[in-house]
Amino acid sequence: MNSLNTEAFTLFGQHILWSDMTGNLFGLAALALGWRRSLLTWPVQLVSGLILFAAFYGHLAGSAGKQVVVMAVAVYGFWQWSRNRGKAADGHIAPRFATWRERAVMIAAAAAGTVAVALLFTAYPSLSWDPWPDAYIFVGTIVAMYAQAKGMVEFWIAWLLVDVVGVPLNFAGGYAFSGFVYVIYGALVLWGMRDWWLRSRENARPVLEGTPA
Repeated sequence: MNSLNTEAFTLFGQHILWSDMTGNLFGLAALALGWRRSLLTWPVQLVSGLILFAAFYGHLAGSAGKQVVVMAVAVYGFWQWSRNRGKAADGHIAPRFATWRERAVMIAAAAAGTVAVALLFTAYPSLSWDPWPDAYIFVGTIVAMYAQAKGMVEFWIAWLLVDVVGVPLNFAGGYAFSGFVYVIYGALVLWGMRDWWLRSRENARPVLEGTPA
């Protein structure tokens, strides 16, 4: 894996690593597949996590640890979508809005998780060079992927909130390609959110009497 951590090229004065570029391209593909509600989004996300784990391992243990959790959630997401595939008319999962209880639980979990992880990063500085933003992205990513696994439209909003912090943090940390990809993530998130939003409304429409189910 050492060859993955060599420089691929320089862009606007930023050194782009092969691992950073390759892992994030897979992550971008995973997000696009998630938009299309393809089951392939999860194995592609798993590959992205493996590559980014190699990129961070040894010098950013906290970021490497995040990728381990991301890979675990990717396995969970694959299992969830495999069980719920075919519930929409097009044969894929049927997007839905979270209940108010689910939203409250996710917000509370995100807040508590961010504080807990940030305190851990602060206590062990080798885990992260910027504990609070890194903890926010760590926990926000997990919450977003969990919501995606459940088919919730809110997962796009969670990704958007992660992007707001992820872009400047990655540029500041020297992971320029990650920063550029997060910008593209933002555009994909807006389009994907609109698509899932409309599909969730279609799924919520009542079946008219006399209309074949």
